[in-house]
Amino acid sequence: MIVDTHAHLTYKGLVEDVDGVLRRGREAGVGAFITVGVDLPDSRKAVALAQRENDVWAVAGVHPHDTVAMTEATLDDLSTLAKSERVVGWGETGLDFFRDHSPRETQKKWFRAQAARAREIGLPLVVHDREAHAETLEVLKEEARRGLRGVLHCFSGGVDFAREVLALGFYISIPGTVTYPSNGLLREVVKSVPVEKLLLETDCPFLSPQPLRGKKNEPANIIHTARKVAELKGLTLEDVSRITTAASRELFGVGEAAAPEIAYPIRDSLYLNITARCTNACVFCPKHRSATVKGHDLTLTREPSVEEVLQAVQERGGPGKWAEIVFCGFGEPLTRLDEVIKISWELKKLGVRKIRVNTDGLANLYHGRDVTGELAGAVDALSVSLNAPDEEQYERICRPALRGAYPSLLDFLKKSAEKIKDVTATAVALPGVDIALCAKVAAKTGVKFRERPYNEVG
Repeated sequence: MIVDTHAHLTYKGLVEDVDGVLRRGREAGVGAFITVGVDLPDSRKAVALAQRENDVWAVAGVHPHDTVAMTEATLDDLSTLAKSERVVGWGETGLDFFRDHSPRETQKKWFRAQAARAREIGLPLVVHDREAHAETLEVLKEEARRGLRGVLHCFSGGVDFAREVLALGFYISIPGTVTYPSNGLLREVVKSVPVEKLLLETDCPFLSPQPLRGKKNEPANIIHTARKVAELKGLTLEDVSRITTAASRELFGVGEAAAPEIAYPIRDSLYLNITARCTNACVFCPKHRSATVKGHDLTLTREPSVEEVLQAVQERGGPGKWAEIVFCGFGEPLTRLDEVIKISWELKKLGVRKIRVNTDGLANLYHGRDVTGELAGAVDALSVSLNAPDEEQYERICRPALRGAYPSLLDFLKKSAEKIKDVTATAVALPGVDIALCAKVAAKTGVKFRERPYNEVG
């Protein structure tokens, strides 16, 4: 499913045929709609529609264009409305210094007031920001320190501004403008930030994507935006739909929840989640923040059996469907060495093309013997987390539970290179880590090297 996180279903051009608009959206794969108010009367209409349709939710607030008419009574009435069932956010509010339909000082006053009220009620803030990046950021910094979360809808800033927004815990929302040939700035933002922090929106009836530009926009057209984001991130449409739905659920509570998974697809690879145990506690590991990777819930209440893993692969279309099957998950797969080998040989019988293991390279130390010969043949490739050019940095970054971890890791790389054709050492581009030096260390062990982006998993 896809969530259209910002639509104006009560606007002229959509409201007259709202049943048809919703039907076409559902047929296109939109599983949830968030309709956004721009003033008190419009917010009431949005809430009424959300209370009528079980896949529609509402956001209530006053747009910066309309703050010239806003009063304390309006703010209080919105506060009451915001506590209604089916209201999942406050907005859209913010600053618009492009149109200036309301005086700038008035916009600032009511933006601050609405942001504070959203925080007090506990709702995420939906922010309109047009040619007012610095002023918008000033307000968000103040309120984020007090616990406010939210999204900059229809994002129009550059990469540096996006990173500042994300650092505050906010999301950024991508409209159909990402498909416009002239909008290289937004495409660069999408390429540069974690996909897990992106939402999708139409802002309909405005901003139709490029194939429909000039025509009235509606939620069904969000598929064009999702495809462009998938193209830019090197993901599939299914990946982007799942990941942005998880982000919508995280921020607004809207979007179907994924069940915990043993076998989970990303792009054309199928990953196997077989343990939560790990021999390292890396400072950058995302499991310290969430059990979700690329929209997949990797929570394990117990370790699955060999038979359960094989069944999960079959339920995902069988081993022949995938370019590779990867032992990964949120734990160290080779703590279950025997199971990895058994599963791998069974998958080879079923026609798998390639089997890879993502590992921290401490299996020899963990098991007390050289296991690289046992892996040879059973697996086709290893991706080994090096992450540091020396033992001191490794201990600080990866925080291993086993003594002598870094020398053992280097020895594992050398022994693996002698027995397994495809071995790659990887390092996360963590600030302060000399990636070039990591590459030299990897080369001395006889393996390939790959840099992994920081804060991007999967």
